[in-house]
Amino acid sequence: MFFTYLRRELRRRRKAALVVASGLALGIALVIVVSSVSTGMGRAQDKVLESLYGLGTDMTVTKAAAAPGSGGTGRPRFEFDAKGDDAADQSSDRVMVQGFQTLPAATVAKIGGQDGVADAVGGLSLNVMKVDGQFRRGEFKQQEGTDQGGRSGQGGPGGGGGMPQGEVRGGGASFDVNSFSVYGTDVTAQGLGPLTSSKITKGRTFKTSETDAKVAVVDASYAKEKKLAVDKTVTVHGTKFTIIGVSTADSGDAAADLYIPLKRAQTLADAKDKVTTVYVKATDSQRIDEVKSAIQKNVSGTTVTTSADLADTVSGSLSTASDLAAGVGKWLSIVVLAAAFLVAGLLTSSAVSRRVREFGTLKALGWKSGRVTRQVMGEALVNGLLGGVIGIAVGLAGAWLVTAVSPTLTAQLGASGGGTGGRMGGFGGGMGGGPMGGPGASRTLDIALTAPVSLSVILTAVALAVAGGLIAGAFGGWRASRLRPADALRRVE
Repeated sequence: MFFTYLRRELRRRRKAALVVASGLALGIALVIVVSSVSTGMGRAQDKVLESLYGLGTDMTVTKAAAAPGSGGTGRPRFEFDAKGDDAADQSSDRVMVQGFQTLPAATVAKIGGQDGVADAVGGLSLNVMKVDGQFRRGEFKQQEGTDQGGRSGQGGPGGGGGMPQGEVRGGGASFDVNSFSVYGTDVTAQGLGPLTSSKITKGRTFKTSETDAKVAVVDASYAKEKKLAVDKTVTVHGTKFTIIGVSTADSGDAAADLYIPLKRAQTLADAKDKVTTVYVKATDSQRIDEVKSAIQKNVSGTTVTTSADLADTVSGSLSTASDLAAGVGKWLSIVVLAAAFLVAGLLTSSAVSRRVREFGTLKALGWKSGRVTRQVMGEALVNGLLGGVIGIAVGLAGAWLVTAVSPTLTAQLGASGGGTGGRMGGFGGGMGGGPMGGPGASRTLDIALTAPVSLSVILTAVALAVAGGLIAGAFGGWRASRLRPADALRRVE
């Protein structure tokens, strides 16, 4: 009887049911779209951060920035030998530790022994600047009116003497400057660090036995630019490295141009037993702040930067859109959803008012108030589920549209306030804008936005649909339960 009456009443009042369902559907669809876009924003930001310090890294430890003027300028010097041949090529390169700040390699073990640290790996970030070119000798040009001895054809002062009269013309120098970044990775522990955010697309990665081997993994974009490939060689500071693999960064932006074993990188930079960055993974994501405090307390002279700290330095359209989705979008969803619930409740209550005679007759025939209330609640619940189905369909379509369009967002990463040593990772001037980026350097990444819909979002939408139906049914049921048969039967239309 319940389902028969329910089906008949819903068919009789299809327009009213569709209005209630559409209102709920709008709120549910907006919740799905905003939630999926927020998830996409989070993934985009994670992708940006992973491109900087690698997958699985919770924090990095670098040397605390030195006080201004307390150290050398760190500017490279290039010296060239004098050669008799004017056309002789001159070449010189310098390998410099990124930021000129290093930590003892023993710091890695000390950090790894802190409570809450699951793993710690050291790395050495280097910049290589290579200068190639040649000097050209100028030619002496005599002034007109002088003989080969430099004597003027006219008398008077200056007309004698043996010094040639003229000037040197032409000559000069032409040099090409090539700079690139090199990262020394611990080949015995490749689970942390920037290389983990890249995929080996050609060749292979390092073997654990290649701790001091002259082998390298080259970034795909740098390999394309310099026409490098697997089994070819690349020279760094007079040392030839055999390319064993080509890596492609997931974010489309490389953390380093070249990866070599850590021990070999220390040899090139004359930085034996030194590292620039320690990558740390915590045992539990809930303990990151606790681990950070422990390292700062027990390992002096260091700066600890967590992924949350670095996320605060992300600006650009990604940050703006993320703020909008997290702030305006969520509040808008809440307001629209609350309005949809309220409207659904009022419409259901209004529908009950128009059915006074019907419910009065049912009560006169023996229906209890509870049965009438359940009937109204059942109708409202079906309307809510119908709205949920429509809302989920519209929300999925909206999320698919966002993913299909994939709007490009920019993420600009600047300094986090700690100087070169205070920025996550240490590449490109402390995540700066190139191999020679300075302390204030920044880097811009382009990220395609997606809107993934998770099962939890779908379940939330179903829960909201049920809640909307129950709220609307509560309004109508309360109104129906207050009807008296005598009052209802007086209304004869």
